[in-house]
Amino acid sequence: MSELFGAPETTAHPHVEPPEEKEPLGVFFWICVGWIGLNLFGAIFANVLPLQNPLYQNYTSINAGPSLHHLFGTDDIGRDIFSRVVYGSRISITAGIGAMIIGFGVGAPLGMLTAYRRGRFDTMVTTVMYALLAFPGIVATIAVLSFWVPRDLFKIIVVIGVASIPIIYRIIRAATLSVASRDFVVAAKVQGASDRRILFKELLPNVAPVLISFLLIGVATVVTIEGALAFLGLSVNPPTPSWGNMINEARTIMAQNPWLVIFPSVAICLFLLSLNFIGDRLRTHFDVAEVKL
Repeated sequence: MSELFGAPETTAHPHVEPPEEKEPLGVFFWICVGWIGLNLFGAIFANVLPLQNPLYQNYTSINAGPSLHHLFGTDDIGRDIFSRVVYGSRISITAGIGAMIIGFGVGAPLGMLTAYRRGRFDTMVTTVMYALLAFPGIVATIAVLSFWVPRDLFKIIVVIGVASIPIIYRIIRAATLSVASRDFVVAAKVQGASDRRILFKELLPNVAPVLISFLLIGVATVVTIEGALAFLGLSVNPPTPSWGNMINEARTIMAQNPWLVIFPSVAICLFLLSLNFIGDRLRTHFDVAEVKL
């Protein structure tokens, strides 16, 4: 019967390839996460940890090398370096996180909104931001902090955070522009989805990898800037410890006691290395590419 009436027609289904498996984050990634977590734990719980008073001056133990009693040694007035490094992480990390909260809190939503809406609003805001970018942010930060006295951590966070808004706006706007014209966004508009739904359900998940990556790199950058400001005497006032302040205070006696520079410098380097690696690894791991049909 099949020969008389022909073989039944079959429907050809397109071959759907399974989604490509993501490369594991790797052991080094989790080592970096652990190191960042350890720094955050020390910064948050320094007061309850069994640490020596970072301001206590023990004149019987001046410029001592690392030992069981002083793991990182002591400085030129007998203060414990290990305790000061742990307490100093509070200032540096708080400055980094606080400044990025301000920068991303303003720059990221504004960048997404202007890239999605376009038109005159986009032109006006982008012109203002590019004009601000034409003036070096670090110069503006130094100028403002030089006159805004007395200086404290809050003022440092505000100044650096505001100075970071234009560059954050530029990066998030560019990332949003690359997504806003994709097919799934156009389809959502055609189906009558609200602007809020498109921004939060379609655009934000695709911009998130860039946002998270640059957020972590931004924190690392602000930690570096705080260290540079401390080196210029524009950070928190001594004897409050920060990584930058410790390096600045060690300039004059570095030859007699190199531990004063080595340990805070290593702390900064490892923290920055970990943040940059985590940010770059997350961006490549969770980057969302448009499916090609």
